[in-house]
Amino acid sequence: MYAVVPEQQRRSLAELDERLNLSAGDRGAKRSAFWVMLTLSAVIAVAGVVGDSTATVIGAMIVAPLSTPILGIGLGVTTGNGRLVGQSLLYVLAGICLVVVLGAVFAQVVPNPTSVLTNSQVLGRTSPRLMDLAAALATGLAGAIAIARKDVGDVLPGVAIAISLVPPLAVVGVCLGSGAPALAAGAFVLFASNVVAMVITATVVFIAAGYASDAGLVTRSRRRAYAVLAVALIVVTVPMLLNSLTSLWARQIAVAADEWLAETPGASVTDVTWQGRTATVTVLGPQTLPPLDELERSIDALVPWNPDVEVVHTVGIRIGTK
Repeated sequence: MYAVVPEQQRRSLAELDERLNLSAGDRGAKRSAFWVMLTLSAVIAVAGVVGDSTATVIGAMIVAPLSTPILGIGLGVTTGNGRLVGQSLLYVLAGICLVVVLGAVFAQVVPNPTSVLTNSQVLGRTSPRLMDLAAALATGLAGAIAIARKDVGDVLPGVAIAISLVPPLAVVGVCLGSGAPALAAGAFVLFASNVVAMVITATVVFIAAGYASDAGLVTRSRRRAYAVLAVALIVVTVPMLLNSLTSLWARQIAVAADEWLAETPGASVTDVTWQGRTATVTVLGPQTLPPLDELERSIDALVPWNPDVEVVHTVGIRIGTK
C-alpha cells in the first residue's frame, strides 16, 4: 500500500477525521457549508435533468458535498467509530430526502413531464448495469486515495464527476413527481450502488493505509460492518445484473428479428424493449410480415425463460434523401 499512499504524503487520522467528520472542529461552519452546497447542487442537478443539459448536470456533480459523509461512513467503519458512522449516515439520508423532494417539486411545474421522462439525462440513469458498478468501485478507490493523500487532492473534482451522487437523486425526484415510480427505482439503484461502492472502497483504502491500526482496532471488531456492506453490495448488484442481461438479450433479439425480416424487402427493426416477461419488437415495414412463430422460436432459443413476444408493426417505408 506504500506506493498508493506513501507515508510522507499520508494524512494523519486526526486530519482525515477533521475533513470527513461534520461534527468535528467548527461544526457550525461545516454543517452550513454542507447544506448550502447540497441545496444548490440539487437545484442545479434538477434544472439540468429537466432541461436535458449535460453541462449543467456536471456542474451539480462538482458542487455536491455528499461524498464527504459517505467517505465518513468508510472512516467510521475502519476505525470502529460507530458514532461517526451513524452521524454520517444521517447526513446522507437527510441529503437524499432534500434532493428527491426538490426534484419532485420541480417536476410539478414542468409543462410536459412525459417529455422529461424520455430525455437523455433521465434514461441514462434509470437502468444501471454492472459496468456502472465497476466504474463506481474504481472511482471510489480514486476518491479514497485522494482524500488519504496530501498531494493528490486536485483529482477530487474528477472523482465527483465520475461517481454521480446528486443527479441520480434528482432523477428519482423528477420521476416520482412525474408519476413514474419504476424509473425512479432504477435511478435510486444507481445512486445506492455508487454509495455502497464508495463506502467499500474507502474502507479498503483506509484499512490498507493503516488508519485502523492508528485507532487501535482489531479486525474482528468490524465483522458486523463487513457483513452489512457485503449484503448491501449484493442487494444493489442483483438489479444491475438483471439490467445487464436484459440489455444483452435485447441486442440478441434485435439480431434475431433482423434475420426474421431478412426476406421481407423494406422491413426493419426500430426498437426492442422489455416489460416484465414480454419482449416488444417494434418493426417498420410493409403490410405483410413473416409468421410470428418463427421469431418466437428464435427468441425462445436465446432467452432462458421463454418470454412472450409482442410485435408492434408500423406499416410504411423509410424515405431517405441523397
